[in-house]
Amino acid sequence: MSETLWIILAGAAMTYLARAGGHLVLSRFERIHPRVEAGLNAVPAAVLTTLFAPALLTGGPAEISAMVVAGLVALRFSFMPMFIAGAAVLIALRYLTG
Repeated sequence: MSETLWIILAGAAMTYLARAGGHLVLSRFERIHPRVEAGLNAVPAAVLTTLFAPALLTGGPAEISAMVVAGLVALRFSFMPMFIAGAAVLIALRYLTG
């Protein structure tokens, strides 16, 4: 088996264990402390920032244009149209610029 496949499988296993473990720990509590709940609610924004910031700082015009379009679409529509619009702009601009 190739090294890349082992890395993918290990990453998938660790992701599953982290999610299942978090669920098991939180399911033992009847009530979650408000600070813990606020921290958990902030996780999606933190993950989005770690994906968005490097592309914004080091990306070319295609990446930045796709993020702007996706952001504008997100103001009006749900996740799927936003994702499709951003991906379409990114693919089109990368195709056109070589």
